[in-house]
Amino acid sequence: MSYGDFNDNEYIERMIAELRDGGTNVLVGCLDELIEWGRSNSLWPLTFATSCCGIEFMAVGAARYDFARFGFEVARASPRQADFIMVAGTITHKMAPVLKRLYDQMADPKYVIAVGGCAVSGGPFKRSYHVVDGVDKVLPVDVYIPGCPPRPEAMLYGLMQLQRKVKVQRFFGGVNCQIGEEEYEELLRRDLTAEKNDLNVEGEEKHE
Repeated sequence: MSYGDFNDNEYIERMIAELRDGGTNVLVGCLDELIEWGRSNSLWPLTFATSCCGIEFMAVGAARYDFARFGFEVARASPRQADFIMVAGTITHKMAPVLKRLYDQMADPKYVIAVGGCAVSGGPFKRSYHVVDGVDKVLPVDVYIPGCPPRPEAMLYGLMQLQRKVKVQRFFGGVNCQIGEEEYEELLRRDLTAEKNDLNVEGEEKHE
């Protein structure tokens, strides 16, 4: 099929009709949508909680609310196997570097959910000497779940909002991570420049 034919929807519909008439079942869709459907329904949280919101997080994983229904049940103890962090609880200034280290050890694409007033804005400890006024000062937050502590239903809703966010991302090309278009283009330029430099070095070595 030529590229021009592929852009013609009527041509594709006729071809599918011919295949179906011949007894061949055909399903047409976007591979990006299939991949993101799978990713959004298998998001693994990092086992992480620092205070009372962690109790609500445990309740969400228990039998009554059972977030396994949505594909979140595989809570990992290693950041290298987790897809997102639910920052459930207070983050002190002493804890912030450890949290940042855990985030840096996660593989891309990775996400952050701020759970409860303490993680969202510092909560009752706002502007105190020892608590960070919102985890967004340390990590890029994707979803905020307010409350002190939020109900398990609210946490499930926040998790579903993250699923919706993942579903609209593009796996092949485009901006996959929490970076802007300009930063993404700059990274592409750096990669192309590095490849050209490597090719030039290889060519010089062969000539020698």
